[in-house]
Amino acid sequence: MTTVLKSAIVIGTVAKACRLKVPQQTRQILAAQLPASEQMRFKHWNPKFRVLRGKKIIKVELPNFNEDEEAKQLSPDEIRKKLKEKGMLPPRPWQERTMSIGCTGGVFEEYVPPEGDGKVSIVSTTGAKQRLTALEKKGKSMLSVRKIRSYDEEFDVGEFAEQAVEIYKAAHQALTARDKATLHANVTELAYPKMMQNVRHKTVRWQLLKSLEPPRVVHVRHTDILNKENVFAQVTVRLHTQQLLAIYDRFGRLMYGSEVVGKDVLEYVVFEKHLADEYGRWRIHSKVVPDWMPARDPVTRTWRKEPVPPPEEGEAEPEKGDQGAETGEKAAAAAS
Repeated sequence: MTTVLKSAIVIGTVAKACRLKVPQQTRQILAAQLPASEQMRFKHWNPKFRVLRGKKIIKVELPNFNEDEEAKQLSPDEIRKKLKEKGMLPPRPWQERTMSIGCTGGVFEEYVPPEGDGKVSIVSTTGAKQRLTALEKKGKSMLSVRKIRSYDEEFDVGEFAEQAVEIYKAAHQALTARDKATLHANVTELAYPKMMQNVRHKTVRWQLLKSLEPPRVVHVRHTDILNKENVFAQVTVRLHTQQLLAIYDRFGRLMYGSEVVGKDVLEYVVFEKHLADEYGRWRIHSKVVPDWMPARDPVTRTWRKEPVPPPEEGEAEPEKGDQGAETGEKAAAAAS
């Protein structure tokens, strides 16, 4: 037995006796110095189930959690090389955006109401001129009505005027009840924020009493957006009604209108429909406010009244006569 083998046996015996493990480096050095015939075998004595024993070990590729941070410091060529190793294509910039056009952005070819509408008699000269002007503008409206009927065969101008009143009532009743689902169903996305503006923390009471004149369609237009098939239609309806409107603030104080006294209201309401949409419906889109229409009454604001400090003990309260004279002096000084 060679000297190297003897020394290896001695070291192994001593390590086993001391219950110590022989270092890996020491074993490799000793194994390298042994001859090929006397080297220790580390294989299983029975090679029959070697394949099955190899399948018991699963090699798991652990993810690199710092890959994103490391990729920031790589050059474009290095990034391309890593993508080729993984068999991935370079990412492309995503330019598409989801877009849903539910309504138009305004009123196209807005209707211009004749001045004095609702007050001028039809028999008068001014009323006759208004009728003549309306006949001149009727040609484009008839073309738009024909376009609407190509999508909706049952569309009728007279019946739509009555339908518009029902949509108008449903939208305002949903506003007073804060029913957002019903309001969205009767109002477009353009008119919704305008109707809900400054309504928070307020109580709205509204009621349609009667129609002073039958509702009438005065203007019909259509347009296409992005392509010729995406068609929108707008119908302007003249509504002359009597309504009740009262707005209360969060403290229950009346800010505007009255629940007892009705007011005559003349409005030109624009209704819109997405004709290309199979499930499209007529909804309130906007209102036409002419320049000659009188301004609305201002809203009554409520303010907190500051408490008046009590007079001090040394000071005497001013008498009514002295107070009146003092007020007169202040008014004279302000006038001068």
